[in-house]
Amino acid sequence: MIQQISLKLLPADAASHTHIIQHAAAALSVKPSDITGFNLLKRSIDARSRQVFFVLTIQVFINEPFAEKQHTHPVYPSLPANAPRVLIAGAGPAGLFAALRLIEAGIKPIILERGKDVRARRRDLAALNKTGIVNPDSNYCFGEGGAGTYSDGKLYTRSNKRGDINRILNIFVHFGAEDKIMIDAHPHIGTNKLPHIITAMREQIINSGGEVHFEQKVSNILISNGAVTGVQTATGEIFDGKQLILATGHSARDIFIMLHRQNILLEAKPFALGVRVEHPQELIDNAQYHCEVRGEYLPPASYSLVEQVEGRGVFSFCMCPGGIIAPAATDPGELVVNGWSPSKRNNPFANSGMVVTVDESDFAPFAHHGPLAAMYFQQAVEKQAYQAGGGNFVAPAQRMTDFVHKKVSASLPECSYVPGLNSTDLRSVLPKVVHQRLAGAFKAFGRKMKGYYTENAVLVATESRTSSPVRIPRNNDTLEHPQVAGLYPCAEGAGYAGGIVSAAMDGERVATMIAARLQ
Repeated sequence: MIQQISLKLLPADAASHTHIIQHAAAALSVKPSDITGFNLLKRSIDARSRQVFFVLTIQVFINEPFAEKQHTHPVYPSLPANAPRVLIAGAGPAGLFAALRLIEAGIKPIILERGKDVRARRRDLAALNKTGIVNPDSNYCFGEGGAGTYSDGKLYTRSNKRGDINRILNIFVHFGAEDKIMIDAHPHIGTNKLPHIITAMREQIINSGGEVHFEQKVSNILISNGAVTGVQTATGEIFDGKQLILATGHSARDIFIMLHRQNILLEAKPFALGVRVEHPQELIDNAQYHCEVRGEYLPPASYSLVEQVEGRGVFSFCMCPGGIIAPAATDPGELVVNGWSPSKRNNPFANSGMVVTVDESDFAPFAHHGPLAAMYFQQAVEKQAYQAGGGNFVAPAQRMTDFVHKKVSASLPECSYVPGLNSTDLRSVLPKVVHQRLAGAFKAFGRKMKGYYTENAVLVATESRTSSPVRIPRNNDTLEHPQVAGLYPCAEGAGYAGGIVSAAMDGERVATMIAARLQ
């Protein structure tokens, strides 16, 4: 007999194979010796009470041979020489998963990536952190693997209506991710491990007959009679193709400008803007696990906070336990911060974006830019942050309590942000609609989460790339742009995803639509 059950166990018991079997036997009213084995299907943490528990969903084998759960492996065929071609702009998760899906359908993907391969990106990130030099085409946002590769690799998403989440996770496992991402409620690969997985994906695409071209930034979409015929890149090369998946990410401002110049329909889109908050990880552990010292069987704690303040949503974004704050700018003179964690999440700090929704009324002063109004509003805040930091990507910062009390901090806590901090009144950096609501939210969060509102937390500006400030419209049925046949806006940069998994699912969805039309 095979039974699926849920168990609520103490952390030490949840880490012990023997104890899991004993608890399963008690729950099923059988002897432990009757259980020949079990498969762990899902794992989550319940920290709502003072005693923290793990909640496990397991498949139990009783008095019959145990069969370990097997992952299904996708099959990527070798493409024939005459396979139809599809162009893909961008080698982030949307572009890579779209390419793999096309190969499954017998279609040749041609990926054009403005940045460098995942290994070569490291040198540009080091230069950005240590010398304040940003490469506009190779940074935390641009390059093979996209923004998520070097900014955490979190795989959690609520977008289960957009596609098959388990299929995406299974593909990651196929290319080298640990099996635990199929089990954990909030799966995470880690910035130190994701590059190897991305490399394996690229090698598969090439081995199957696809193409991947680095340092080939799309500068012009070639259109004839209202339909895509190819693209031209910044090097002057032309790539022919009647279908173009535009998966360039939320920070590719030059793509939005190019589309606007070509009179391709765009829309300004609300987004969220704020700061990145960093606490000592120990403080977050104590608050979430209700203990003085986190036990050895518990991972570094995370949090998710949301509050309505004066009619606007204020919420945590991209929370990184045991993480690091990083400079995520894509151009000189603009300051953006983001966060990431290694796979072990073992750094001494916890950071999270804390942002406020902004809308058309906030970027009205930029309305003369038409559909790019929100983008230029976003850019203006980033420029102000850079100036307030004093250059070289030093970030303006303030203690949380000083921010609320409208005081410039006399000193700043130790922080993971490598380029350094400059004590600043962040009200001079952030729009009024943002800093007023953040101040109200921090006090409210302190009431919800013991110790959160503290002078030991530092606010680092500015967290502004939460999502795309521009939407590229597409037809709900065909996923094509309503004006240009063969143009497929995709994922975060087009306003249809938010994070690695949802972007990957959108890439697969677009690729599947194209395959159905070509076959």
